[in-house]
Amino acid sequence: MAIAAPSVMPAVPTLAKAAYRPREPVSFEEAGLNHAQIESLVLKYLLGVGLATGRQIASELGLAFGPFPEFLRHLKNQQIVAYANTAAANDYQYQLTDTGRARARVYYDECTYVGTAPVPFNDYVRAINAQTIAGEHPQEEDLRRAFEDLILPDEMMSKLGPAINSGRGMFLYGAPGNGKTSIAERITRCFGSTVWLPRVINAEGQIVKLFDPANHEVLEEPTSGLLKNETHDKRWVRIKRPTLVAGGELIMDNLEIHYDPITKISEAPLQMKSNNGTLLIDDFGRQRIAPIELLNRWIVPLEKRYDFLRLPNGKQIQVPFDQLIIFSTNLEPKQLVDEAFLRRIPYKIEAPDPSEPIFRAMFHVFGPKLGFDELDDSAIDYLIEHHYHLVNRPFRACQPRDLLLQVRNYCNYNGLPLVLTRDYFDFAVHNYFAVM
Repeated sequence: MAIAAPSVMPAVPTLAKAAYRPREPVSFEEAGLNHAQIESLVLKYLLGVGLATGRQIASELGLAFGPFPEFLRHLKNQQIVAYANTAAANDYQYQLTDTGRARARVYYDECTYVGTAPVPFNDYVRAINAQTIAGEHPQEEDLRRAFEDLILPDEMMSKLGPAINSGRGMFLYGAPGNGKTSIAERITRCFGSTVWLPRVINAEGQIVKLFDPANHEVLEEPTSGLLKNETHDKRWVRIKRPTLVAGGELIMDNLEIHYDPITKISEAPLQMKSNNGTLLIDDFGRQRIAPIELLNRWIVPLEKRYDFLRLPNGKQIQVPFDQLIIFSTNLEPKQLVDEAFLRRIPYKIEAPDPSEPIFRAMFHVFGPKLGFDELDDSAIDYLIEHHYHLVNRPFRACQPRDLLLQVRNYCNYNGLPLVLTRDYFDFAVHNYFAVM
């Protein structure tokens, strides 16, 4: 009984600031980096840009400028870099020497990554534990805020509340169009906080990209208040608790660290990118891998809340498995997996067909959002009686929105005012249910 109008995005409330905050390191050692790692990043950066000041280099690596003058002076003494010009505030412009360019190419052949310095893997694990979703316990007011743009009956809210509060896995099942995906995509809002995420981590000498702009929404730092003058580690980004969605395209490789042999850079799997947030497996049972394979892969993580991943160099690392896993399916869970797996996913919540009062209310919720200033209840009565009751058609939560869109598109195309009539509903129903 939940579906959102596509043309209007709900206002997202200001999220509370997470307690964890990565402190800016004042030295390379405090940042967990050795001089060879810094040298590799600096030389590859200069190889690409040709010329840069010390402050530009520090900014590119996401580190404080403090230790760079001495480090760059050391490289100059080794005739790896040279001064090209002076810069403001006791800084210089640097460029590579012939020796420096040769060394930079060697580094580049080893790994093409250039950019923000990596965060040590252990620092990442500590951050995940400090910001764990299991430490958040949303209550009813948090759910009401998160689902304010949906219409959910109290009975379903009472079932969702404890499931979300637990921070454990759940099945959302029911007929297509009853809002399972809409519900799942809003669950992360219940937790109402932001998290800090490193852009790149160094795991056993391997560069693993973690930040994904397609799935992680960066939030600006406050410009006023107590925290405005506090510095943080620029290798980290402050994001909304992530919500990742994997549909029918999901394959087993998406759950492992992906290594690119050309760039020598690794990409974190879905479950790492969704740590401290929500991972939605949409249309579960219709993936390119069998449900039993997926759950076999996650039987230990679901129980223990940690996962084991293999790095390109063959080493295995233990990674936090810290997210709310949601399996959304049109099938009953017992048709997909056996009892042993169902036990590890403690909540099974059905998204049933909406009742007639809720179905009617949805027209009045979505109508104004889609541009209908007035809604004729007699036209809605006609729709329900002739196109639902008489043909024994079940209500689905998506249908009020979809039928209103059909009417709106018809009116816009023909230059007609946005109103509801019996004829317009007949037209919309003919198109929408033609093969259903």
